Amino acid sequence: MSVIRQMTYQPAGRPATSVEVMTFGRLRELNDGGTQRADFHVLAVVDAGPGSVTVDFRHYPLQDRSAVWIPPGAVHRWDDIADVAGHLVLFVPTAPVTHATRELAASPDPAAHWGIPDADWPFVDTARSHLLFEASAPPSESRTELPEILLSALITRLHPPHAEALTPQVFRLFRSSVEAHFRRHHDADYYARALGYAPRTLSRAVQQATGRTAKAYIVERIVLEAKRLLAHDRLTAARCADVLGFPDASNFSAFFGRATGMRPGAWQAMMAAE
Repeated sequence: MSVIRQMTYQPAGRPATSVEVMTFGRLRELNDGGTQRADFHVLAVVDAGPGSVTVDFRHYPLQDRSAVWIPPGAVHRWDDIADVAGHLVLFVPTAPVTHATRELAASPDPAAHWGIPDADWPFVDTARSHLLFEASAPPSESRTELPEILLSALITRLHPPHAEALTPQVFRLFRSSVEAHFRRHHDADYYARALGYAPRTLSRAVQQATGRTAKAYIVERIVLEAKRLLAHDRLTAARCADVLGFPDASNFSAFFGRATGMRPGAWQAMMAAE
């Protein structure tokens, strides 16, 4: 597996906007088949497939009238896009303007992938067309919020699966806190104390929102980061232990083994062989 390439949001020719649109044809010109991690969202609307993309070690099909949302920080690779038609919308986390769409963009959950129902497609297509038309306007000296407004309209019309899980405040605070502190704090009780909730209250909120315990949610987040570090940054177990807040390589290896059924070195070797 190739070393990860870090990508920073740099819209071509439109420095004032926080939203950029490109076709899959343009992506094919730029894509070298390598793995990459972006500091911005990638929302793909697929008119026709087939194709595929890998996001954080999971493969997602790119089929007719489907969508995939890759959040910032997710490691991804465009595996097969030779026959894919559609558009990609690149945007920074603060671009959406409505409360609901900002909540969706603020979620650090893994990539969402879904099919767009036939009844919804005309509305999605129209919302996208409006965004494309505005994105084609000449750059202006005065900043306009029209791309952000139209992005929010498109997200709303796409109705991503996690829109159903605009979760209670307790879980949203927990999720944000875990994202900020999981490299140093692995104990659910720490987050309960930090957020001012009883451990049972926090546990119920996480269980309701995700179907997992608070501890399982934290473990899953640490494991995902460990996999990224092992596969893409090619860190040793000792270095992973240091980055992820474990006392030593032995403790990290034992944790990783319990969570995945494999030792870190074996998992790293398996990924390198792909």
